[in-house]
Amino acid sequence: MKALFEAIQRTDTNRFNMVLTVLDGENIGEKVLTSDGTILWESQEHGFFRGFQDEIKALDDSGVIRLGGHEVFCDVLGNEKQIVICGGGHVSIPVITLGVMMGCEVTVLEDRPLFADNARRAGATKVICAPFEEGLEQVKGNADTYFVIVTRGHRYDQICLEKIARKEHAYIGMIGSRRRTTLVKQILAEKGIDKNVLDSVYTPIGLDIGAETPVEIAVAIMAEIIEVKNKKKRTCGYTKEIMQAVLNPESGSESKVMATIVKRKGSAPQGVGIKMLVLRSGTCIGTIGGGCMEANIMQKALLMASGNGPEAVICKVDMTGADAEEEGMVCGGVVSVLLERVK
Repeated sequence: MKALFEAIQRTDTNRFNMVLTVLDGENIGEKVLTSDGTILWESQEHGFFRGFQDEIKALDDSGVIRLGGHEVFCDVLGNEKQIVICGGGHVSIPVITLGVMMGCEVTVLEDRPLFADNARRAGATKVICAPFEEGLEQVKGNADTYFVIVTRGHRYDQICLEKIARKEHAYIGMIGSRRRTTLVKQILAEKGIDKNVLDSVYTPIGLDIGAETPVEIAVAIMAEIIEVKNKKKRTCGYTKEIMQAVLNPESGSESKVMATIVKRKGSAPQGVGIKMLVLRSGTCIGTIGGGCMEANIMQKALLMASGNGPEAVICKVDMTGADAEEEGMVCGGVVSVLLERVK
């Protein structure tokens, strides 16, 4: 499986990339990596998936499908979520805090040193203290980048939106009244900025929850970002930490097992595609939800890491009923987890 990680590392992240895995039968665990429907890598040369290239090209979502009489897990690859905040004022600070709590990389652009320091103290992953136009030159953007424009004035909003509209993005939100934001968009349209991009900007920013204070506005903004993010169903199961643990030569000799949620029914703490890497030493990288469910899976993974059991297996955890309540599985859902040895 290490070869798969190396292939993922080489993919163009702005393309539609997917890992497909057979979940049953004699081919369980067989994988392919595709980009825009084209097979880039396969664990079995000219294997199971070669007969279904037309069907693969039609796939557009994560989840389990039927292919040639077998269950196949489709894992749409997303990047780690990045929130880029233009402005380091009172609204920005709680947005930083919430973004970090969500596990996002949070970059703040602020041209005033005092406010840039405030953003650092709030826990921002990266702070760029420079004029907004210059700062945005340092931000590439991709299909998992969420831009939040909360500057101190509409002329700065205009500068930021003009630069951001030309970048790859998942979301652009801009604070301000409807009149102010409409004026900014009109000016940029006259300057040749793509009208479709301008029309897709979330203005006024945030869900309409009647927010008044900076913290309430931040909650509304993050709620809107969560809504947009979850509609895309692009997970980042192959996190930087997991990729490094597998590809790092120093940890190459230690046995590892990858746990991936492939099915989810009802309420569960994590969605499909989320992964946890279990090392034979007992170290876990990532989480599939915590609690007794994760402990149950970890025990099975450690047994596999010791060399016992099959190369790949599906484990089902039922978090419903009285027994689950006694064990502390309070979510009330059912998840299926694929365990695979990493070589």
